Order: sequence, then structure tokens, then C-alpha cells
Amino acid sequence: MNNKTPEILAPVGNSEMLVAAVRSGADAVYLGLDDFNARRGAENFNNNTIKQAVGFCHTRGVKVYLALNTLVSDSEMLPALSVAKLAAECGIDAVIVADLGLATLIKKNFKDLPIHASTQLSVHSESALPYLKNAGFSRVVVSREMDRASLANFCKKAKKFGIEVEVFVHGALCMSVSGQCLLSAVIGGRSGNRGLCAGPCRLPFNNGGNQYALSLKDLSLIDYTQELSKMGVASFKIEGRMKRPEYVAAAVAAFKNAVNGQNNNQLNDLLNNVFSRSGFTAGYYLNKTGYEMFGIRTAQDVKASGGVLSKIHSLYRAENQSVPITASFRAALGQEISLTLTDGINKAVANGGVPEAAINKATNKEDVFKNLNKLGSTPYYLQECNILIDENLFIPAALINDLRRAACEQLNALRSAIKNEQYNVEVPNLAVKKQQEKQQIYCRFQNTGTIPENLSGIDLIALPLEADITGFKVPVGVKTAVELPRGIENEDFVLRRLALFKENGFEYAFCGTLAAKELATLAGYKTIADIGFNVFNSHTAAALEQDGVSQTVLSPELTATQISNIKTSLPTGFFAYGRLPLMLTKNCPVKTQNGCAGCKKDRTITDRLGKNFPVACQNGFSVLYNSVPIWLADKKSDFAKCDFMYLYFTFETAQTVKKVIAAYQNGDTAKTEYSRGLYFRGVK
Repeated sequence: MNNKTPEILAPVGNSEMLVAAVRSGADAVYLGLDDFNARRGAENFNNNTIKQAVGFCHTRGVKVYLALNTLVSDSEMLPALSVAKLAAECGIDAVIVADLGLATLIKKNFKDLPIHASTQLSVHSESALPYLKNAGFSRVVVSREMDRASLANFCKKAKKFGIEVEVFVHGALCMSVSGQCLLSAVIGGRSGNRGLCAGPCRLPFNNGGNQYALSLKDLSLIDYTQELSKMGVASFKIEGRMKRPEYVAAAVAAFKNAVNGQNNNQLNDLLNNVFSRSGFTAGYYLNKTGYEMFGIRTAQDVKASGGVLSKIHSLYRAENQSVPITASFRAALGQEISLTLTDGINKAVANGGVPEAAINKATNKEDVFKNLNKLGSTPYYLQECNILIDENLFIPAALINDLRRAACEQLNALRSAIKNEQYNVEVPNLAVKKQQEKQQIYCRFQNTGTIPENLSGIDLIALPLEADITGFKVPVGVKTAVELPRGIENEDFVLRRLALFKENGFEYAFCGTLAAKELATLAGYKTIADIGFNVFNSHTAAALEQDGVSQTVLSPELTATQISNIKTSLPTGFFAYGRLPLMLTKNCPVKTQNGCAGCKKDRTITDRLGKNFPVACQNGFSVLYNSVPIWLADKKSDFAKCDFMYLYFTFETAQTVKKVIAAYQNGDTAKTEYSRGLYFRGVK
């Protein structure tokens, strides 16, 4: 779609929203079934209503994308593929996927079904593009944190790979980079990566100046539609599958006007009032993050929305006549009347009734056109009309109307028809690695000053990319790794730092995103997929191994039992100790009106229960950590099938680091407050 008018992609959570979106001018809609979509809390569709929805949309020239954008466990892989099978068989135009293992199996089973990379894959750097291309993705939904310069460059690179770019232009902003949030899962067991985010970021988190330090205003890029179009953005995506139909209608209509170069202040006012959180922001796009981006839903916002709902109904009360057709009408004495309607691909023909010689007034072309043009209850409009009628004939208007209705019904059926292609679903068996003799210990340190002198029993040490390694000597007999940041904007900086670590003897790289993995591979490292990859099933591990990844840390959202049942020949590890990174944020949650002034880089935010959550800067992003560390030293036997345990040190002193390592070597119980993470309670 590059170099064309971008499609307006509307959110749909139920049938009423579907009608509102289509009649307001959407070019495409995205929706989900009951399971495996990132808005499982919406009403959604079932196996029967999805087919009706596809028919309704295709009749009106609107594409349908199915959200299959959650992490999938091994036991769910076949049911998830069955959803993809339904999508392929009922004519879905593409599926939106977040799980790399599921994406691989969809391409193997349904070669003709396009797949779009969900924003849950955390793509905000062009280095992710080679993987996406090789994996068969035709489009990528980029992260909402990208600024205009980064996005423009990304679009240029994506075009070279033949990948379309989809951009969120309106709706709620998550505080965290999508796909990098564990807050809802850890706090309440409702996983955002599994489609059940409880929205804890909208609750009070106090940073000393802002009571809602994790709640951002809603996004709106309506003032930048022409600029985005020129960049080559293929699709303008509106967030809101759990909002009202009126919201969808207002957003679609306003952005449709904006894309067409029209400025309708009345429509824009309706959109601004129907839903906001203290107004809107374009901060990420403009590269102006800070205190001004934060906001909550106020009583004034609620009042404003109530006042515009009835006005918005008019936007979708009637059919949107958006499909051009050509009509060909022929009437001759003694012959059946013939009417053909075509959309350029499909052709509907209706015959019936024999005209009589006119006794009084003859039917003329204007009379025929008037009746053929009565298309108000259909999605069609006459682009061209060819009428051949003999002189001195009388044709009842009711007969012409009947022919028109019959031809329209035929055309509806043709446009909504789906291929009767059937697919067989196969989930391949995967190789299982041999049981290791000894479970290794990998340690990540915040800086060289916390690395113990005695590394006996430690098999790998890792340092973050930004760590100062001046004078650091790689220990003999211990593997070394560099941890790449999950937020990457300056790839040249990352490559320079990787070269420096390489010169100092580092050989492995922990990578939490596709871009990080590609850059590390380019720099000559053996890559380890970190928790940011969300390896939730055996097939994702297999896909990463196929792509050259050497080891993986499994998702901390898996239970110990699920981890034990992962089938892969790839060496696996588990996050055994440390404060889980709960969010990766582009806007710092500890910023106040003073910005970064006076920040000591060791700030915390406090929830409504009085728990403190540390925040640390990382390569231009911020990381929000859990209030207490995970402790599993005394539970190692539950993870015996893993090849290594990963001890993740962040704010610990050198003395604490020594004690923790010793405790894990000895299998000791914790002496301080701790968490078992999600390993024994799981997530919904």
C-alpha cells in the first residue's frame, strides 16, 4: 500500500462496533475470537458470527484482520492453529500474530494466509526487518514509542524489504513498550501478553509529584496524517476494541477526512470529546516526552463524552455507499428485460418481465436511471450507467426496482463468497535435548564492581551494554556475555559498544528483541534470547534456534510444570533470582514537572499499598522493576530440566551478590522478603 492513501483500520469488539466502523468509512477492521487475542475482555466474535462479519465487510469492500496476538502455550498450539484455519477458510485477509512459534506454524500450514507482526513483538528499530521478512510477515505494527524521524527511516527500510508499516494513530497508550510488560501478570495474575491485562498502570503510583505516574494520556496523531502518508505508512490503526461504537465511528470518520486532506472541526471536536484522558498527546511522535504526556480519565472527560454520543449516531445510521458499480440495462419489445451490475470483478445478472408497447407515456432513460439509482440501502453507488431501451415502451417502476434488488443481492453474494478450500493442520514433533549433567549458573551484574573475585561455580557472567568495562579482564574459564538493551533507537551506538565488548573478549549476547538479536549476530556474537522474547512454547524456541539463537531464557510467565514440559534441543534457562523487569518505558515514570533535574538515577514509585518499585535508566528508556526479587534457590529441583539458572543482579551491593550466589549454590531459603514469581501460580 505504500505510495497509496493509507487505509483506516478500525477496532471492532462486537457486531455493533463493526457496523459503526464500516458505515463510518473504515477501509479495514481488526477483531478477535473468544481466545488468543489481546482483548479477551471484549465481547468478540465466535465461529459463526466471524463468518457473518467477514461477509458483511467484504460485500462493502472492507478488509478483515483477525487478532491472534497473544502468547500461546504448547497445549494451546493446536487450538490456536484451528483459529487460524477458520480464518483461512472464511476469507480473513490477514492474521495479526505476536507469538513467533505460532507465526512459524501458520506459515507452514496456511501458506496463502498473510500474517502481520503485532506491536507485541516490540519492533521499534529497522534491524528487526530481516527476521520479519524471512519469517513471512507482510506487515509490521510498529511500537507507539517511535518518533517521526525514526519512523520515516523505518518506513524507507521496510519498503526495501517489501513489508508494510502499520502505525497506531489514535487511542490508549500503554506506559510500557508493548510486549515488554509483566506488571498486570505479576500484580494480579492477568497477563497482558495473554490478552487479559487488568490495566494496573491506571491505578495510583506516586513518584513524589504525580499520583498516577504510569497513566498516559491517549494518543492522537490526527494533525500529522499527511506527514505520515508521505512517509509511506500503509495503515492508520485506531485503538479501542473495548470502547463504544460511537468512539469508533467518530475516530474513523475524523481520520478518513484527515487522510483525504479535509479538516472537519466538528468531527474533530466529536472525536476529542467522545473519549480522552485529560486530553491527548503526540509526545512520542514529536520526541517530546515528559510530564505533559501523563493523564487520567476525569469527571469532566466523562461528562464531555455523554454530551456527544447522540450526535455521533448519525455517522453510521445509514449505509456508506462506497463501492462503485457499473449498471447495464437493456429493454426491447417482446424480450425479457436484462440488468447487469458489475464491480469490475464480479458480475450479477437479473432478467425478468417483458415490456409492453406504451399506450400513454413511454418509459425513457431518465425514468430507468432514477429507479436504478435507488441504492441508498446498499453499499453501492452508480459510477457508470448504460441504458439501452427501445422507443415507445412502458416498463413499470416496480419491475425495474425488483430487478435492481435482485441484482444487488446477487452482487452481495458474489462479493462475500469465500473459497471452499479446506486445510489440514499439523503440529510437528520437536526434538528434545539430552538431560544435562549439571545445571549451570549464569549471573548478570549491574557493573564490574559487583562481580565477586571468586567466581568458582559460576559458568557465565553478563554485563549491560552501557557498563564501564575499562580495565576489566575476562576471567579464565568463565563465559562472558553482554546484555543488549530492549529499547534500541541508535543502532550505530549499539554496534560501537558491541565492538568494544568484543575486543575485550565477550562472546555471548543476551537479546530481548528481534532488533537486538540481529545487531548482536551482525557483530559476531552467539545470541541468547532473553525474557523480552517471551519464549512461551516449544515452537518459539525452535523458531529461534532455526534463526541461529544459541540458548534461551524461558518466559517468566510460564509455570515450573510448563517449563519442564518444553520440548527443544535449544539449551534453556529460567529467571531464578532478581527483580523482574515489569515495564520497559520510553517516558520515565519518575519524571516530575522538573524533568530529569535532580534525579539521582535510583528513584522509585510507590503503589497504593505502599510498595516501592525501583526505576532505572537504560539506553534512553526506563525500566520499572518489581518491588521484591524472585527467590528460587530452595526450589531448584522444580526446574531440573533447565540447563541454566539466571541470577539477575540490579541494585544489590557486592556483599549481597556474594551471599545470594552462595545461597543458590547451597539451595538455601531466603532471608529477606521475596517472591516466587508466577512459576507456581501461573497467569490467566
